[in-house]
Amino acid sequence: MTSSIPDRRHDHQQRESVLKLGINDEQLGTLMTLERFGWSVKFVRSTPAGPVAVVRDPDKRRLAVIEPDGQLNESSSTIFRP
Repeated sequence: MTSSIPDRRHDHQQRESVLKLGINDEQLGTLMTLERFGWSVKFVRSTPAGPVAVVRDPDKRRLAVIEPDGQLNESSSTIFRP
């Protein structure tokens, strides 16, 4: 019997690839460095100042923001829903 359950790992990789298309080169450089330490991109939002990428630590305890200039902001005043 063949399983018809989709492989969620593949979907996760595709989703991250699509999210990376929405950020600029400075943010991509920061994200690539963070990925070496297990961080992952959760979502990207467009703002008047440029795209903002929200990333999650490998333990899934903290969120941080990669600002349009590529700087990592771990103490952002952005409010996230639980």
